[in-house]
Amino acid sequence: MDWYDKIENVSNKQQFLEFVNLLSADYKKNKDEWENTSIDLFLQAIEGWMEDMEGFYENSGLDTPKNIDWNFLSMMLYVGKIFE
Repeated sequence: MDWYDKIENVSNKQQFLEFVNLLSADYKKNKDEWENTSIDLFLQAIEGWMEDMEGFYENSGLDTPKNIDWNFLSMMLYVGKIFE
């Protein structure tokens, strides 16, 4: 599966939900392929990537996203803790 292709094709809420479901299914099926198999390692990886995301985009020949809604991303991660 080409994950970058999947990511590039996410442009609305429904596609995002499908992507999250795909990630969840992949974790269940291929847990041994995941570098970060606990929530703390997963969040640390997100933090580390965010600290160097400009380098990732530059090295990949991609434009760094502008107008990122940091408040929304923070809320999305937080509700993963409390939402049933």
